Amino acid sequence: MKRGSMKSPGRMPPPNFNRVALPYKWMELASFGPWLWRCRCAFLDDLGAGRNALILGDGDGRFTARLLKQNSAVQIDAIDASRAMLQALSRATCDQSDRVRLHLADARLFNPPRPPYDLVVTHFFLDCLTSEEVAALAARLRESATPSALWLISEFAVPRGWFGLLIARPLIAALYFAFWLLTGLSVRRLPNHRAALMQAGFSMTRQRKWLAGLLVSELWTIDPPAADSSRS
Repeated sequence: MKRGSMKSPGRMPPPNFNRVALPYKWMELASFGPWLWRCRCAFLDDLGAGRNALILGDGDGRFTARLLKQNSAVQIDAIDASRAMLQALSRATCDQSDRVRLHLADARLFNPPRPPYDLVVTHFFLDCLTSEEVAALAARLRESATPSALWLISEFAVPRGWFGLLIARPLIAALYFAFWLLTGLSVRRLPNHRAALMQAGFSMTRQRKWLAGLLVSELWTIDPPAADSSRS
């Protein structure tokens, strides 16, 4: 889970991830081993065509660095509300710094700096937003994306059945509590990001699940324009 920056009237202040920036990788490994990383990289091979990417809340920048290595042509705008996380991302990508532009900003408020984007990436980031905030973000990104753009998402999920009820739901609640203590994160439940993206005109084309559905990797595209029914 990650972030949000800058205060806005009528909005809860964004969480402060500065204090967990340094140990973030080790906290992740201690809690979920390699699975969050595998989730992030599930569709990495599908991103070779990206040339102008927007990455929201990549934390310490490990995925951004991997994408730069995988795709030698991509230019990236990296958005984060945490100055310490952006500094960590800068260190992780220092050998490719000419292809990364850093932006200290609240994802709920920012205007995409260099549209149109043909790739959007949010790994374990939407879970820091409410469903309404995800819907507003998705609508804004829809207007800032090319018709062939891909949106790569990694997230936590509560699968159906006993595992979701007895394992996933209490575990996610414990994670929210821990991040409330560590960062002041005010969100308490997972947003319905799929409904928000579909409402904004995106369609999920691929999905992979991990840890019995606790983690999901998703690849989304933009819906094609509706056919004109008045034409014969």
